[in-house]
Amino acid sequence: MLKPPKSLLRQVGRAIADFRMIGAGDRILLGVSGGKDSLSLLHILNHLRSYAPVRFELAVLTVDPEVPGFDPQPLKDYYASLGIAWHYEQQPLLEQAQTHMDGDAFCAYCSRMKRGIMYRLCREYGYNVLALGQHLDDLAESLLMSLFHGGQLRTMKAHYTNQAGDVRIIRPLVYCRERQMADFAMRAELPVIADSCPACFSKPTQREYMKTLLAREETAHRHLFANILHALKPIMVEGELPQPGRIDVE
Repeated sequence: MLKPPKSLLRQVGRAIADFRMIGAGDRILLGVSGGKDSLSLLHILNHLRSYAPVRFELAVLTVDPEVPGFDPQPLKDYYASLGIAWHYEQQPLLEQAQTHMDGDAFCAYCSRMKRGIMYRLCREYGYNVLALGQHLDDLAESLLMSLFHGGQLRTMKAHYTNQAGDVRIIRPLVYCRERQMADFAMRAELPVIADSCPACFSKPTQREYMKTLLAREETAHRHLFANILHALKPIMVEGELPQPGRIDVE
C-alpha cells in the first residue's frame, strides 16, 4: 500500500496538534462512505497510529442509506486486509425521507440521520471519538453557504463535543485540499465507491454552486484558499477545545 504523501501527513498532523484532536487511549470511529476523502483519511490515520507518540485505536463505520447502486460490501475484505474493524449499518434513508422529511433538503436530512446512527454506534461499541472526512474545500463551501443564505459567519468545526457530551467529533483534514485526496486515491488505487444517490443528482445543490464559484475565483487568485483558511481558523472552534484522550486512561 502506497504511503500517504508527506504533505498530507504534515497537514493532518498539524491540524491534530493545533486543535488537540487525539489523546492517549482515544478509540476513534471513522465514518467511511467509500469516497476518496474518507478512504484517504483512513490511510492517513492508520499510518499515523503506527508512530504517533500517543496510542489510539481506529475502526471504521459505513452507513448504507440503501439508495440504488450503492454497494460498500466489497470494502469488507479491504478493511480486513488493513487489520481495521468495520461496522456496517443499513437504513432506508431515501425511503424514510418521503414521509419524515419536514421542509428540509434530502442531503441535510440524510446527513442528520447518519450522524444520529454514528453517535449511537459510538456509544454501543465504546468509541469516544468520531472522525469525519471533510476538508478545506468543504469548509470554504459551508462558509459561503452560511454567508449567502444564513447571514452568518459559520463553518464546520474542527473539533467539538456533541450535544450529549459523550462523543467528540474531529475533522483531521481541515487543512487539506480536495485535490490532494483525489491525487492520493488515484495513485494508491484506493477502492473508491462511487456516489450514486439519485436525490443528489436530481438537481444542482447549493454546495455544488459554491464549489464552482470557488474554483472560478481560484483561477484568478491563487492564494484564495490560503486566505480563506486564515479567515476560517477563528471560527473552526466554538469556545474551549475539548480535552483529548480518554479520562479513564492514565
